[in-house]
Amino acid sequence: MAASDNKGILLESGTNELELIELYIDEEGGYRGYYGVNVAKVLEIISLPPGVAKPPNAAPFVAGVFNHRGKVITLVDLALWLGKNRTEGANPIVVITEFNRMTSGFLVSGITRIHRTSWTDIRPVDPFMQKFCDSITGLIHLEDRTVLMLDLERAIGEIDPRLAVPHPHPGDEKAAASGTAGTGLRYPVRILHADDSAMIRRATKKFLEENREFIVTSKIDGREAWEFLLDIKQEAGKQNRPVTDFIDIILSDVEMPQMDGYHFCQKVKNDPALKVLPFVLFSSLITDKLRHKGDSVHADAQLSKPNPDELVENLKEIMLKKM
Repeated sequence: MAASDNKGILLESGTNELELIELYIDEEGGYRGYYGVNVAKVLEIISLPPGVAKPPNAAPFVAGVFNHRGKVITLVDLALWLGKNRTEGANPIVVITEFNRMTSGFLVSGITRIHRTSWTDIRPVDPFMQKFCDSITGLIHLEDRTVLMLDLERAIGEIDPRLAVPHPHPGDEKAAASGTAGTGLRYPVRILHADDSAMIRRATKKFLEENREFIVTSKIDGREAWEFLLDIKQEAGKQNRPVTDFIDIILSDVEMPQMDGYHFCQKVKNDPALKVLPFVLFSSLITDKLRHKGDSVHADAQLSKPNPDELVENLKEIMLKKM
């Protein structure tokens, strides 16, 4: 079945709400673990198809590949990726997703239901805990159980790192340096970056600061980034200076505990002092189907992860237009 068949009223952008699919994995010993995935990532939920074939040299957690609607889909055994021993149930389920411009399948024991909730109800995983459970970005209490929010981008990134985090291609450094000549841009460009994935924060900061063209201040979610901006706004007011004397541009993920990127963008664009700051949504959820969400909150640009070349090029173009 298609995920959209289970949805009620379509969510408006900027409300800080989300719909999540609650799935579960039955483990040996009788334990059932519950996990959450944003409905916006899900295309379909199907029974495990016949004819799944494991290619040579595949990652241990890759169950294989299969043909679905004319596409070859990589199937990730979610239990193996999480280090769990899944019991073999009668009717395993495959959740087909689309993000990072890639269609993938995730094998699970089953699905409970779709929940409509708010990002404020999702507790982020603190940086210390992220070192030990980097497959989880947050948790939420639903009914009588704790549901863990999965970082599916990380699973895909472990299959092919180029699909998850910014990695410069050969020659990118030279191209970036030559592209700055004569532009008149003031370097370094000061970026506020919000992302709940420690891996993405580290990789993005490293890539952008490599050529000393950017200085990146990283925050773990939209709420922390918003509070940082309010502090800047207050300091700018005390000194009778514009906020652009302190920061140049905002780069934000969409899916984040506490405050998502759409709500964060909407708050910035509704603030008389902060709305001058260009706001770029940088997310695996930037697709043709979902681009209208960013448009509705007046994002200046929407870029799909990881695509480092596109990211740098667009950041510079936005700053030039601002000048």
